[in-house]
Amino acid sequence: MEGGVSYQRFPKIKIRELKDDYAKFELRETDASMANALRRVMISEVPTVAIDLVEIDVNSSVLNDEFIAHRLGLIPLTSERAMAMRFSRDCDACDGDGQCEFCSVEFHLRAKCITDETLDVTSKDLISSDHTVVPVDFSDSSGYDSADKKGIIIVKLRRGQELRLRAIARKGIGKDHAKWSPAATVTFMYEPEIHINEDLMESLTLEEKTSWVESSPTKVFDIDPSTQQVIVVDPEAYTYDDEVLKKAEAMGKPGLVEIYAKEDSFIFTVESTGAVKASQLVLNAIEVLKQKLDAVRLSEDTVEADDQFGELGAHMRGG
Repeated sequence: MEGGVSYQRFPKIKIRELKDDYAKFELRETDASMANALRRVMISEVPTVAIDLVEIDVNSSVLNDEFIAHRLGLIPLTSERAMAMRFSRDCDACDGDGQCEFCSVEFHLRAKCITDETLDVTSKDLISSDHTVVPVDFSDSSGYDSADKKGIIIVKLRRGQELRLRAIARKGIGKDHAKWSPAATVTFMYEPEIHINEDLMESLTLEEKTSWVESSPTKVFDIDPSTQQVIVVDPEAYTYDDEVLKKAEAMGKPGLVEIYAKEDSFIFTVESTGAVKASQLVLNAIEVLKQKLDAVRLSEDTVEADDQFGELGAHMRGG
């Protein structure tokens, strides 16, 4: 903001690669604060559904009740409708016991080993009361893992051992507990811009060029076999380690290459746990970020925002 005049930016997204559990995209025409806000929201503020309450009727396995409850909580559940669900603490249609279509989903598990073979109790054995909220299926649709489509192992039972339980899944966010985080990893990097000084580069012998190219820990540069010129093959492989700059200085050729980060261009990599698709994770994060910004904007005009923002709301209004 200069002279009391603010300017508005219009960030743009370009999708590079998209799978159900993976997304790679460019975020342009914005700054690092917006990029990092989006990353943090994806990790800790996009809601999902996860098992939060476990009532165990029978457990004669080698794992104690708390151990099994913890393992159940970490099983990712399909959470496409999580954004529309209510938080159990805010639901006025129930008392939080799980008998509510608005804020919770009920699961049942019954397993008993009656043979001498070890019985694997997995996420596939969890029976859901809502067909839209079920354990994520990690089996390969191509059939590559066709021999192993049993789901996530919860516990193993031997002959005579039994497990019977009831579980309640609720809406939550990663900020409260990691089991609600829909993201396995979310990273971003500044998009690098690399300029080679062709005149200085031509003054090097082929052996010196090869030595300089190999000084980079990642495959950023290569030598064209036909022209024997150094070319940039993968600028995004550059990790800002400055090794090629140090090598150029050691060779007495400072300025051989110029590398700087574009301050308004970022490359995001998003991996989902499977609770929501990677594309939906990004869209949900943008929606949550918009809601938070609306709340901040509202706090500039209303005293009631003090209940939500405390001293921050008063400070923003100059109080």
